[in-house]
Amino acid sequence: SVNDKRYIQIGYNIQYYRKHKNLTQERLAELVDISRQHLGAIEAPNIVRPVSLDLLFRIADVLEIDVRLLLDFHGADQP
Repeated sequence: SVNDKRYIQIGYNIQYYRKHKNLTQERLAELVDISRQHLGAIEAPNIVRPVSLDLLFRIADVLEIDVRLLLDFHGADQP
């Protein structure tokens, strides 16, 4: 579905900005109070893992980016 593609793109975006900040999955997960397995599932392109706004806000705050960057779909939201 279109939303599946959006969640996968959010995962890509989180991974991109996490790596840009030189954070491991373990460290980011710890900072936003989720398990590494949960973050791994969010970032995995073959897994559709819906993300709450609360978690997106926490991730953006830790990564020191505007939350809108995590919601940039690069055309993935086109039907």
